[in-house]
Order: sequence, then C-alpha cells, then structure tokens
Amino acid sequence: MRPSTWADRLLALLVRFVGLVILLATIVAASASFLYNQAEEADQAERVAAQFNMRLRDHVAILEGVRALYQSDAAASGPGIRAYLGALQPQVHAPGMEGIGIAAAMRAGTPAAIETRLHENYGENIKVWPATDQPVGFPIILVEPYTPRRHVALGFDMYSEPVRRAAMRRAWQTGRPAASGIVQLAQERMAKVKQQGFLIYLPVYTRGSQPGVMDDAAKTPGTRPVEAFVYAPFRINDMMKAVLGSQLDKIDGLEIRAGAGPSAAVIFRHGKMGWDAQEQVLRIADRQWTMRISYGRFLERLGRPLGIFIFGVALALLATQLHRVQRRRINAFQALAAQKARHAEDRELMIGEMAHRMKNAFARIGALARITLRESTSLDEFEAKFDGRMRALSDAKQMLVTGAVDSVDLGRIVHRELELAGVSAEQLAGITGPEVRLDDEGAQALSLAVHEFVTNSIKYGALAGEGNLAVGWHHDGGDIQLDWVESDLAETPHIDTESFGTQFIRTLIERQLKGSWQRTAVDNRLAIVIRWPDNGTPD
Repeated sequence: MRPSTWADRLLALLVRFVGLVILLATIVAASASFLYNQAEEADQAERVAAQFNMRLRDHVAILEGVRALYQSDAAASGPGIRAYLGALQPQVHAPGMEGIGIAAAMRAGTPAAIETRLHENYGENIKVWPATDQPVGFPIILVEPYTPRRHVALGFDMYSEPVRRAAMRRAWQTGRPAASGIVQLAQERMAKVKQQGFLIYLPVYTRGSQPGVMDDAAKTPGTRPVEAFVYAPFRINDMMKAVLGSQLDKIDGLEIRAGAGPSAAVIFRHGKMGWDAQEQVLRIADRQWTMRISYGRFLERLGRPLGIFIFGVALALLATQLHRVQRRRINAFQALAAQKARHAEDRELMIGEMAHRMKNAFARIGALARITLRESTSLDEFEAKFDGRMRALSDAKQMLVTGAVDSVDLGRIVHRELELAGVSAEQLAGITGPEVRLDDEGAQALSLAVHEFVTNSIKYGALAGEGNLAVGWHHDGGDIQLDWVESDLAETPHIDTESFGTQFIRTLIERQLKGSWQRTAVDNRLAIVIRWPDNGTPD
C-alpha cells in the first residue's frame, strides 16, 4: 500500500482519537455546567432561608424587649409599650408582624380585673370572651400598634383555644419562645381577605408579690407561676411578602410547609413548583417549617449543558484544538464551584458565630439589667449604675474591635477605669504590672469587676478623698493575681454581706475566668484579691 494511504489512515485515526477526547471533555463540561447551576440555586435557596430565619430572630428580639419593658412596670404597660413601639417602629424596620400584644393571666370566672385593664388601655367596656372550661385564662389586654382590625381581638382568651394553648404551655415550661400551629387569628374576623396565621409567645413569670396563675397541665418541676404572655401574631401571606419583597418576582415557585416532610400541611404557595426544587429548613421559634423553592431555570439547567455537548461534537469534527479550550473551561467551572462551596461554609460559620455572640450578649445585658434593678431604689440610680456597667462592657469590646486583635491587655482596662475616675497621670504611671492578655470573655468580666471596685471606692473609699489606693497584678505560679488595696480609710468597710452587684461580679469571675476572689477588711483597710488561671492568651 502506498505511504500516503498509510498517512491518511493514521491521520484519520488521530482525528477520531482527538475527537473522542474532545467528546469526553464536552460531556464533562456539560455535567459541570449542570452541577454548577444546581449548586448556585441551592446557594440562593439557602440565602432566602437565612434571610427568613434572621427576620424571625429579629421579631423574637423585639418581643423580648417588650417583655423586659412589661416586667419593669406591668401597671404602666399600655403607655410604655406604645411609646416603645412608636420609637422602634417594627412595622417599618422589620415588617411581617401583625402587631405585638399582651395576654394577662386570669383565674377562671374572674374577668373583672382584666376588663378593668382593658378599659384603662382603650377607654371602652370590653368583655372577656369566649366562655371556657379551662381553670385559667389569658385574655388579650393590649395589642399595638392599634388598628380597627386588631381591635376585635381585645378580650379574646387565647388559652381557650387548643392550638394556642399548646404553644403557651411549651413557652411556660421552658421560658423560651414557642410558636403555635396554624390558626386563624382573632383579628381576621374584620379582614376582607382572610389569611392563615400563627403566633409566637414569651412567658412573663410572676415576680415578688405580683399575681400569677398555675395550670396543672402546664406544671413541671421548677415551673413558676405566670402573670402574662407577650406575643406576636403573624399573617403568613403578609409575612412572606414582607420578608422576601421583590425577590418573589424572581422565584418561579415557592412552597412553605408547617412541619417536616411531605405530609406537613402547605401554608403558603407562590407560582409553580418545578422538578428541580431546593429544600431548606425554616426555624419558627421552637418549631421547624420546610421551604421548597424553584427558580424555573430549565434552559440554564438542561439547555446550556445540551448546547455545550452539541457544540463540542461539531467542533470535534472540525478541529482537534477544542480539547484544550474545553479543558480550561472545565477547570474554570470546577474552580467556581469550589469557591461557591467555600463561601457557603464561611457564611454558615459567620451566621453561627453571630447568633452565638448575640445570644451571649443579650443574656449578659439581661442579667446586668436585672441585678441593677434589684439594687436600685430609683430610676435615676438604676440609670447611673446600668450606664456605668454597660460602659465598662462597651469599653472592653471597643478595645478588641479598634485594636483589630482578639485579646486586650489587663493594664489598659485598669488604667482606663481609673483615668475616668479622675486618678492623675502620675498616680496611673505608678500602677504597673506584667502584660496579661485577656480574651473577650475575660476582658468583659474584669472590666465589670474593676468598674464595680472604682464605683464603690468613689462612694466610700480611697477615691472619695480619704485614704490611699494601690493596684497591681503579677504572675503567681500558673495563676494571675490582681490586688486592689485601699488603706488609711476613714473607717473599716463593712463586707459582711454582698450586694447583688457584688454577687454578680463574683459569679463572672468564677464562671468566665474560672477564678476566685477574696475580700478582707480590717484596721481601716480593704483588700481584694482576684486569682485566675494564666491561659497565655496570644496577641
């Protein structure tokens, strides 16, 4: 056979081989495109679910604020809550809630006190309804911001209805927010277009001599009597539109189920669901809903990979060089997919960390408020003490944020508090010690402790003008010891009992620093020693 024939056959074989390689590469590229589109839609669905969950957490935070306001002065709850909500404007900044209400405790057959409070809040004779066989009741005495449609809910005994009652009992037993099942809200009686809804409850436990009730069905070991529930009703359609807004126009199909699994009831549906729907979990207080979302991108999901395949086959017949181009495209797709996965992981970590820090911050601020309230005999005293303690917390956090580090030096905390107390620069220069780095928890605990020492010293001790103050810290074995000594005082301090603030500071030192403290007072002298393990926190 002629050499040219052998060359032609060899070239044909080479072309077929290269074409096969290009075809395989095209198949891979089409698959990568399909998977990339799928991952992108999953990421978008996750963002929508996170947006929804974050909005619900915002609503719960508003409820907790109203509960704190109610606990501070239940008798003035009406004007106080109106003023608070008027300043906060949740309907503007966090729309979706159908107002915020108070359901006060009532023993069966004794509606007089409740009806009196309704008259005080709204200037009308409003009766408690409906009749119930429950031993206790929780009629609505306040719902704000006020609208005529919400007015019809006033006096409604929420405990008389089983679905609401189940959620109230869970909140009662746990002290945490609890969401009801799907109900028709009482105010829907006046709505032209009725919607399904649900409610979130927060209990207000009885304090001191305040009247409260107990229900045997809700009683568990350790459960306290309840004097009221703070709650928020939600109209599901209105809430979804408020949370998603214009995003609904970009979604081909959306379905919300009140529970997990396909057997859960569908409570919201928008558009038409496709075969490629993404599923996400929604957290509604203590309940779990399921969201299925479809973007209807049929052409991008299947059309694009199919086009890539056809285009690759055509180019395989015309030129073998497409293999290199296609390989670069595959690499680009894989890099983008990997980048999306990393971003999703980072975002999840960020959301988790944010939720954890917010939870700790709210818990600490709530504890400070309660302790300060117990100590204070007037609103001015409460404001002064609470402002000082919050400033100490804020200063510790500000040192961490502005320094762009994850620890702060103990010396900066001590000098900052003493400088604000008027200690001169010469005296501050004499207060020294080794560098001791504190993390976020440690910095906040010691900031509050030093602030408390300075405040007491200004009132009763050396910083009041009589006596000498010495502050120092040093390493002692595996521990760090901080010494606060006030000498030559006008009289020996009385430390036989601890105030609420002192108990709180000692608890912070023991729990957050894993340390201990000791106070002694003899011969016109006060000495405080704090010790905690040296964990060697880095810069």
